[in-house]
Amino acid sequence: MSASERLDHLEVVEICAGAGGQSLGLGRAGFHHRLAVELDANAAKTLRHNLIRVFGYDEKEADDAVRVGDVADPSVWDPDEHVGIDLLAGGVPCPPFSIAGKQLGANDERDLFAWAVELCGRMKPKALLLENVRGLSANRFTAYRQHVLDRLQEHGYIAEWRLLHANEFGVSQLRPRFVLIALRPEYAEYFEWPQPHAEEPKTVGALLRDLIGQGGWTAEQVEAWVAKANDIAPTIVGGSKKHGGADLGPTRAKKAWADLGVDALGVADAPPGPGSPVSNGAPGPKLTVEMVARIQGWHGPEFANWEFLGRKTSTYRQIGNAFPPPVAKALGCAIRKALLKQGEKRTLVERTDTVLDPVYKLLRTSKRSLTIDQIVTRLAKMGTNMEQPEVERHLVHLGHDFEVIESPRSNGAIAYSLGDFKAFVGQEGHQRNELFAANRTKIS
Repeated sequence: MSASERLDHLEVVEICAGAGGQSLGLGRAGFHHRLAVELDANAAKTLRHNLIRVFGYDEKEADDAVRVGDVADPSVWDPDEHVGIDLLAGGVPCPPFSIAGKQLGANDERDLFAWAVELCGRMKPKALLLENVRGLSANRFTAYRQHVLDRLQEHGYIAEWRLLHANEFGVSQLRPRFVLIALRPEYAEYFEWPQPHAEEPKTVGALLRDLIGQGGWTAEQVEAWVAKANDIAPTIVGGSKKHGGADLGPTRAKKAWADLGVDALGVADAPPGPGSPVSNGAPGPKLTVEMVARIQGWHGPEFANWEFLGRKTSTYRQIGNAFPPPVAKALGCAIRKALLKQGEKRTLVERTDTVLDPVYKLLRTSKRSLTIDQIVTRLAKMGTNMEQPEVERHLVHLGHDFEVIESPRSNGAIAYSLGDFKAFVGQEGHQRNELFAANRTKIS
C-alpha cells in the first residue's frame, strides 16, 4: 500500500462492537474495520449485514471482520495479529459502573475496562477510544480511573477522560457518555476534543413527525402530538437482557416520556392508527423501534440507512446498547486528524502526572503501610488537605476495586497498604471467567 493510500485508509479494531453505532460513526470518520468483536449473535449479524450494505465489504471481508463471542476469549480472536493498529476502540459493558445498577466495578464479571487497558498495552495501537456510562465519572471510581491513567502512562500513552453529551452533537436525546481517549505522545500533540454543534438538536416531535403519522393519524393529530413532544428525549435504556422486554426506562424516565406524550411501557409494532392516541390512561402512543433508533442518532444522510436484523426485543436491545453514531463520528474525526498530524501542535500538559485520587497515589507509591494520621500528614505535605473522615471514605472506595491490606500497629492503630487491583485483566484464574460463564445468557 502506497503512502498516499495509507493516509486514506486508517484501520480500527473494535471490541464489544454491538450492532454498530460506534462502527458506523467511525466508518463515517474514515476508519476501516479490520476486526469487530461482539458477544451477541444478533447484534453481530446486524453489524456484518451493514458492513456489506453500507460500507461495501464483500462477503468474505465481512466474515473476516466480524467475530462472535467473548472478546476476552483467546479462541475468538488473537490480539497479537493486530499489533500497531491505528485505533483500538470499544464500548465495554456499562452495568459495572451504572448508577442504575450496583456499581460493582472491578468485582462485576462484565467489567472489561481494565482488561481493555491491558489489551492496549499489548496491541500498541496508535490510539485508544473507550466509552462508558456517566457513572464511571463518579467519586466511587476515582481510584479506578486513576489506575487506568497510570497504566496507560506506563504503556506509553497520553490519556484523558471527558464527559460528552450526545445532544451537543445533534442527537435528540439526553445521553451523557464518559469517554477515554489515549494516544501515543507524537499523536497526542495534535489531538483536540470535538467541539459541540452550534445548533440545538431537534425535539422528539420534530424528529419523528413523518414516522408518527404513518399509521393513519390526521394532520391535526400529528401536529398536536409534535407540539406536546417539544423537548429532546431522556436517555434511551433497556439494552440489557436482564431488563426483559423492550421498555423505555425506569419510573423517572417514564414520567419524562409521558411529559412528551409518549407511553414508555413498551415499544410498538407500528405507528399509532386512526383515533385517539390515548387509551387506558396512557399519555400518548408507544414508539416503534425505528423511532427509537432515530432518537439514538440513526438519522440524517450519513446514518439513516442502517438496517437492524432480528425480532423487536432483540433490535431494541441492539439500539439501547449503542453509542450514538454522530458522537462516534465526531470522536473518530478528532482522532483521525491527530493520527494524520493535522493542525497545530499543542503543549502536552498531560506529560505531568495526573492525580485523581491522592490517597490511591500515596498508598501506591509508599514503601510501607500508613495509618490514617500518617496519610493525613503526608497529604498535607504534598499540598492536599484532607481530614480523617474523607480519608476513610477514600479507603472504603479503594476497597471495592483494590485489595486494601490492614496491618494492626502495637499502639492499636490500623495501617493501610494497597494490594492488587481486583479487576479482570486477562488472568486465567480470575473469578470473572467463572461468573461470566454462569451468567452469559444474561450479559449483553
